[in-house]
Amino acid sequence: MPSRTLFATHFYEGQLTEAALVEELLDACLSLAQEDRAGRAWSKAHGYRGYTSYASLNDLPQRDPAIADLVKILNRHVAAFAQECGFQLERKLRLDSLWVNVLKPGGTHSGHLHPHSVVSGTVYIAVPPGSGALKLEDPRLPMMMAAPRRPDTFVYAEPAPGSIFLWESWLRHEVMPNAAREDRIGISFNYR
Repeated sequence: MPSRTLFATHFYEGQLTEAALVEELLDACLSLAQEDRAGRAWSKAHGYRGYTSYASLNDLPQRDPAIADLVKILNRHVAAFAQECGFQLERKLRLDSLWVNVLKPGGTHSGHLHPHSVVSGTVYIAVPPGSGALKLEDPRLPMMMAAPRRPDTFVYAEPAPGSIFLWESWLRHEVMPNAAREDRIGISFNYR
């Protein structure tokens, strides 16, 4: 009897098609990294190699029109992804949080997930060659016990400037070390 695949994990790869918006977002991210003293202090205190607005600013779409334009685009991508995932929603998903990441050379972010969210993602703004992929972990890994190795236990998604990656928030992932000589810049977010 033939087998079938059960419980597939969806991963969405979209693209910002507006090159001018990517440039505006780059300027916005760099300005925030320069001006946000609390974010720089939090990053330093928590060993984040670079800058993140994760713990300091929660109003980025109101601060910058380019980020507000990005949110409108993300809303459409997230709605398409939710439909692809077969979510039975009583109301549409809404942006819960959004933050800038400027990861310096050598910087990384260890494996994690995003609790209390449904869809998480990142838009890549600056991706110098060698700045690293997004590493996604097979969600069955903790349950595999004595299972033999599989070639796809970890999947590496290679971003480019303007890449939009979306995944269900429970999917464990990590940011690989930035081996480039320049900063990798992205904007991450959660919907619930």
